[in-house]
Amino acid sequence: MVLSGDIKSELNQYLQLMEGDVLLKVSAGEDNTSKEILALVDELAAMSPKISVERTVLPKTPSFSVNRIGEDTGVTFAGIPLGHEFTSLVLALLQVSGRAPKVDQKIIEQIKEIKGQFHFETYISLSCHNCPDVVQALNLMSILNKGISHTMIDGAAFKREVEDKKIMAVPSVYLNGEFLSSGRMTLEELLSKISKPIDPSEINKREPFDVLIVGGGPAGASAAIYASRKGIRTGVVSERFGGQVMDTLSIENFISVKSTEGPKLAASLEEHVKEYDVDIINQQRVKGLKKSDFIEVELENGGVLKSKSVIIATGARWRNVGVPGEQELKNKGVAYCPHCDGPLFEGKHVAVIGGGNSGIEAAIDLAGIVKHVTVLEFMPELKADAVLQKRLYSLPNVTVLKNVQTKEITGDDQVTGITFMERDTEEVKHVELQGVFVQIGLVPNTEWLDDSFEKTRFGELIIDKYGSTNVPGVFAAGDCTNSPYKQIIISMGSGATAALGAFDYLIRS
Repeated sequence: MVLSGDIKSELNQYLQLMEGDVLLKVSAGEDNTSKEILALVDELAAMSPKISVERTVLPKTPSFSVNRIGEDTGVTFAGIPLGHEFTSLVLALLQVSGRAPKVDQKIIEQIKEIKGQFHFETYISLSCHNCPDVVQALNLMSILNKGISHTMIDGAAFKREVEDKKIMAVPSVYLNGEFLSSGRMTLEELLSKISKPIDPSEINKREPFDVLIVGGGPAGASAAIYASRKGIRTGVVSERFGGQVMDTLSIENFISVKSTEGPKLAASLEEHVKEYDVDIINQQRVKGLKKSDFIEVELENGGVLKSKSVIIATGARWRNVGVPGEQELKNKGVAYCPHCDGPLFEGKHVAVIGGGNSGIEAAIDLAGIVKHVTVLEFMPELKADAVLQKRLYSLPNVTVLKNVQTKEITGDDQVTGITFMERDTEEVKHVELQGVFVQIGLVPNTEWLDDSFEKTRFGELIIDKYGSTNVPGVFAAGDCTNSPYKQIIISMGSGATAALGAFDYLIRS
């Protein structure tokens, strides 16, 4: 039995929503994964009369594809889609059966209009919370367009392929046999890889907003809801809705919700915003802001959005170490998400740079997967909470190096080691290892703003109690500001404050 009782109970409710018949084509050998796949599809077929099973030979063994009767949909799972991929399996069954996806109709039409042959392969790990978004997006594209197909590949079931391709970060997407990209991507981001970009003239046609929010994270979503509820014309322009929350695994300090995951919270935020009359312009990167008759936000694609007021909620990103080898070996052993990429380093020696809460949490998680973890902290003492330090020091396969400065990450095609200097003696040392996880805090996304904005020495926008910047009509909220605490719930509050401040500005001016 592959499915637990709880999963079966949950799955049974979803299967009641199937609209048409589905055929699972299975390609299996004598290995353990094949046996588990056969057991899984048999259990699925036993749970619904609309599911049938057929043995065949697919390009990858072990695997199974999800098809309409008499028609291949191009959706294949090479591995067991449980763990974080359980939802990917459920959605594939429902959507192939004919149930309409919860996707904007404009995006559906855009997918259907794509011409050409595109075969995607996504290498994932079942513990990766970023992978399902990519898998589900590419599965949906395959279901809607006959020229597109997609195979999810569990790296644990196809270790030889992962090693041959030197994959050291998931999700890793290949298109027609060639590497395409790595990391979390939304449906819109993936579409942009193979479809025509948005014409800037379409953006320029938009009427000026009363409030335009730059950024789609918790602060931006909160600001959009509060602004729209005031009955004023509201827009959101963002590179990806959800922001950095999309890269967060466990969230246990969001009041009233005991535990959730970043992608789930981001989806809820977007769903809530769409309940209001908010114009969302997604997949657009801003490059500048200037004031004329209106405040103009310039986009990298050449488009310009105009508004009477603007709320900047561009958040922050992971801070880089800034040493030789970091950028060159990114996704080749240099990683930033231990939950996603940790399983790829099973049995290997890795380092974690950073002794704050995020760094020590990463080291604790990795210690249960890898052979050995070396923690490097710049300061004389770790900065993490005492409870985390106590847990860390109880682990037998962790070495903590304090008061050291990282000098270089070494390697050619992949990481081979890390060089550091002991700050008290200035002695330079080297440790051979296969992976480096960087966890040294955040840097605000404000470099696109010119010197007319007052910022801290860290680049954070300085705001007052109303969320106002020093530029009239421009407000800011969340992790891109000088708020002393970078927390989701605080960002949401500051987004609401900025929206109310912007509304007050509009009625007074």
